[in-house]
Amino acid sequence: MKRVLLLSVALMSSGAFADTPPIKHDANQPIAISADRFVAEKNPASGNGGQITGTYTGNVLITQGEIKMRANSVRINVIGGKPDKIYANGNVVVNSPSGTATGDNGIYDVAPRLVTLTGHVVLTKGQNVMRGPQLTVNLVTGVAQLGGGRINSQGNPGQSGGRVQGLFTPPPQTGGK
Repeated sequence: MKRVLLLSVALMSSGAFADTPPIKHDANQPIAISADRFVAEKNPASGNGGQITGTYTGNVLITQGEIKMRANSVRINVIGGKPDKIYANGNVVVNSPSGTATGDNGIYDVAPRLVTLTGHVVLTKGQNVMRGPQLTVNLVTGVAQLGGGRINSQGNPGQSGGRVQGLFTPPPQTGGK
Protein backbone atom coordinates (compact mmCIF):
# COMPACT_ATOMS: atom_id res chain seq x y z
CA MET A 1 0.00 0.00 0.00
CA LYS A 2 1.45 3.33 -1.07
CA ARG A 3 -0.44 5.20 1.65
CA VAL A 4 2.40 6.12 3.99
CA LEU A 5 6.17 6.42 3.87
CA LEU A 6 7.80 6.56 7.25
CA LEU A 7 9.74 9.75 6.63
CA SER A 8 12.18 9.52 9.48
CA VAL A 9 13.40 6.06 8.41
CA ALA A 10 13.79 7.09 4.77
CA LEU A 11 15.65 10.27 5.60
CA MET A 12 17.96 8.67 8.13
CA SER A 13 18.75 5.68 5.93
CA SER A 14 19.48 7.89 2.94
CA GLY A 15 21.86 10.03 4.96
CA ALA A 16 20.06 13.13 3.66
CA PHE A 17 19.11 14.40 7.10
CA ALA A 18 21.55 12.28 9.13
CA ASP A 19 23.12 15.33 10.79
CA THR A 20 19.74 16.37 12.23
CA PRO A 21 18.03 14.50 15.06
CA PRO A 22 14.35 13.56 14.55
CA ILE A 23 11.87 16.36 15.10
CA LYS A 24 11.60 16.69 18.89
CA HIS A 25 9.73 19.61 20.28
CA ASP A 26 8.56 20.83 23.69
CA ALA A 27 4.88 21.17 22.79
CA ASN A 28 4.10 22.52 26.27
CA GLN A 29 5.64 25.88 25.41
CA PRO A 30 3.30 28.85 24.85
CA ILE A 31 1.86 29.38 21.36
CA ALA A 32 2.34 32.97 20.15
CA ILE A 33 0.29 34.26 17.19
CA SER A 34 0.63 37.59 15.37
CA ALA A 35 -1.23 38.88 12.31
CA ASP A 36 -2.53 42.02 10.62
CA ARG A 37 -6.14 41.40 11.73
CA PHE A 38 -8.09 39.33 14.27
CA VAL A 39 -11.81 38.52 14.65
CA ALA A 40 -13.28 36.47 17.53
CA GLU A 41 -16.65 34.72 17.59
CA LYS A 42 -18.29 32.88 20.49
CA ASN A 43 -20.48 29.87 19.83
CA PRO A 44 -23.12 29.82 22.62
CA ALA A 45 -24.46 26.45 21.45
CA SER A 46 -21.20 24.69 22.32
CA GLY A 47 -22.13 23.99 25.96
CA ASN A 48 -20.80 25.06 29.34
CA GLY A 49 -17.15 25.18 28.28
CA GLY A 50 -18.03 27.59 25.49
CA GLN A 51 -16.23 27.55 22.19
CA ILE A 52 -14.52 30.61 20.82
CA THR A 53 -13.21 30.78 17.29
CA GLY A 54 -10.55 33.32 16.48
CA THR A 55 -9.52 34.09 12.92
CA TYR A 56 -6.19 35.74 12.17
CA THR A 57 -5.57 37.10 8.67
CA GLY A 58 -2.69 38.79 6.88
CA ASN A 59 0.95 37.82 7.46
CA VAL A 60 0.07 35.31 10.17
CA LEU A 61 3.00 34.01 12.21
CA ILE A 62 2.67 31.30 14.85
CA THR A 63 5.64 30.49 17.09
CA GLN A 64 6.06 27.69 19.62
CA GLY A 65 9.63 27.22 20.80
CA GLU A 66 11.92 26.75 17.79
CA ILE A 67 9.05 26.01 15.38
CA LYS A 68 7.55 28.84 13.32
CA MET A 69 4.51 28.59 11.02
CA ARG A 70 3.44 31.22 8.51
CA ALA A 71 0.13 31.27 6.60
CA ASN A 72 -2.30 33.60 4.84
CA SER A 73 -4.99 32.97 7.46
CA VAL A 74 -5.34 30.96 10.66
CA ARG A 75 -8.44 29.92 12.57
CA ILE A 76 -8.05 28.77 16.16
CA ASN A 77 -10.73 26.95 18.14
CA VAL A 78 -10.58 27.58 21.89
CA ILE A 79 -12.61 25.32 24.18
CA GLY A 80 -12.78 25.95 27.91
CA GLY A 81 -10.12 28.66 27.61
CA LYS A 82 -7.59 26.31 25.98
CA PRO A 83 -6.58 26.05 22.31
CA ASP A 84 -8.02 22.91 20.71
CA LYS A 85 -7.19 23.05 16.98
CA ILE A 86 -5.39 25.56 14.81
CA TYR A 87 -6.26 25.59 11.09
CA ALA A 88 -3.80 27.31 8.73
CA ASN A 89 -4.82 28.11 5.16
CA GLY A 90 -2.90 29.38 2.17
CA ASN A 91 0.86 29.23 1.60
CA VAL A 92 1.62 27.40 4.86
CA VAL A 93 5.34 27.33 5.73
CA VAL A 94 6.72 25.55 8.81
CA ASN A 95 10.37 26.20 9.75
CA SER A 96 12.13 24.06 12.35
CA PRO A 97 15.71 23.06 13.12
CA SER A 98 14.99 19.85 11.13
CA GLY A 99 14.18 21.73 7.92
CA THR A 100 11.29 23.46 6.17
CA ALA A 101 7.88 22.05 5.24
CA THR A 102 5.37 23.81 3.00
CA GLY A 103 1.79 22.99 2.01
CA ASP A 104 -1.51 24.50 0.98
CA ASN A 105 -3.20 23.94 4.36
CA GLY A 106 -2.30 22.81 7.86
CA ILE A 107 -3.89 21.66 11.10
CA TYR A 108 -2.26 21.70 14.54
CA ASP A 109 -4.29 19.40 16.79
CA VAL A 110 -3.04 20.80 20.09
CA ALA A 111 -3.96 18.10 22.68
CA PRO A 112 -2.33 15.14 20.90
CA ARG A 113 0.41 17.47 19.52
CA LEU A 114 -0.13 16.50 15.85
CA VAL A 115 0.67 18.77 12.90
CA THR A 116 -0.76 17.84 9.50
CA LEU A 117 0.06 19.63 6.24
CA THR A 118 -1.95 18.90 3.10
CA GLY A 119 -1.87 19.86 -0.54
CA HIS A 120 1.41 19.95 -2.45
CA VAL A 121 3.57 19.26 0.61
CA VAL A 122 7.30 19.86 0.13
CA LEU A 123 10.00 19.09 2.73
CA THR A 124 13.45 20.59 2.25
CA LYS A 125 16.77 20.55 4.03
CA GLY A 126 19.58 22.02 1.99
CA GLN A 127 19.38 20.46 -1.49
CA ASN A 128 17.38 17.43 -0.30
CA VAL A 129 13.66 17.49 -1.12
CA MET A 130 10.68 15.23 -0.44
CA ARG A 131 7.17 15.76 -1.83
CA GLY A 132 3.75 14.27 -1.15
CA PRO A 133 0.11 15.16 -0.67
CA GLN A 134 0.08 14.95 3.16
CA LEU A 135 2.58 15.21 6.01
CA THR A 136 1.76 14.32 9.63
CA VAL A 137 4.25 15.06 12.42
CA ASN A 138 3.84 13.91 16.02
CA LEU A 139 5.58 16.60 18.08
CA VAL A 140 5.81 14.30 21.11
CA THR A 141 7.50 11.30 19.47
CA GLY A 142 9.21 13.16 16.62
CA VAL A 143 7.82 10.68 14.05
CA ALA A 144 6.89 12.20 10.69
CA GLN A 145 4.88 10.45 7.97
CA LEU A 146 4.64 11.63 4.38
CA GLY A 147 1.89 9.89 2.45
CA GLY A 148 -0.98 9.92 0.05
CA GLY A 149 -3.90 10.80 2.33
CA ARG A 150 -5.97 13.96 2.34
CA ILE A 151 -7.75 15.89 5.07
CA ASN A 152 -11.17 17.35 4.29
CA SER A 153 -12.42 20.78 5.42
CA GLN A 154 -13.68 19.32 8.73
CA GLY A 155 -10.19 18.05 9.57
CA ASN A 156 -11.02 14.39 8.92
CA PRO A 157 -9.16 11.99 6.64
CA GLY A 158 -10.49 11.99 3.09
CA GLN A 159 -9.59 9.98 0.02
CA SER A 160 -6.09 8.65 -0.38
CA GLY A 161 -4.08 9.32 -3.47
CA GLY A 162 -0.81 10.62 -4.80
CA ARG A 163 2.72 9.36 -4.48
CA VAL A 164 5.69 10.29 -2.36
CA GLN A 165 8.85 11.49 -4.11
CA GLY A 166 12.34 12.20 -2.83
CA LEU A 167 15.46 13.75 -4.32
CA PHE A 168 18.65 13.46 -2.28
CA THR A 169 22.01 14.98 -3.16
CA PRO A 170 24.90 12.74 -2.05
CA PRO A 171 28.00 14.38 -0.59
CA PRO A 172 30.83 14.95 -3.06
CA GLN A 173 33.15 11.98 -3.46
CA THR A 174 36.73 12.46 -2.40
CA GLY A 175 39.69 10.40 -3.42
CA GLY A 176 40.39 8.63 -6.70
CA LYS A 177 36.84 7.59 -7.60
